Amino acid sequence: MTSMLLLLGSDSAPWPAADGGLFRSMAGAVLVLALLGLFAWMVKRGGLLQRVQRKHAAITVETAVSVGERRSLVVVAVEGRRLLLGLTPVHVSFVTELRPGQPFDQVLDRSLTDPKGTS
Repeated sequence: MTSMLLLLGSDSAPWPAADGGLFRSMAGAVLVLALLGLFAWMVKRGGLLQRVQRKHAAITVETAVSVGERRSLVVVAVEGRRLLLGLTPVHVSFVTELRPGQPFDQVLDRSLTDPKGTS
């Protein structure tokens, strides 16, 4: 016990930084760990990488709707144009070009109610 008192010193506090330095150190460590956890979560979720990739992507997929087993309709943006494509496991087909501001839902509803496009 006396050797321990000699190591600590008789007039020293039990904590090395009793003036608040320990609290600041712990708060800093918690902050760094929280930021690291947030960064890892964003990378895993894909939010961080998607933002970086979107700035440099030539083609972006705006939305995709499944219309059957392994078949879907996809709206892609290419060089300022919005295209509606039909996808199957072995084929990609051009369906139509969407006008600017034309919602995909309207095009889909119109094509389902009037498949020949007579209206």
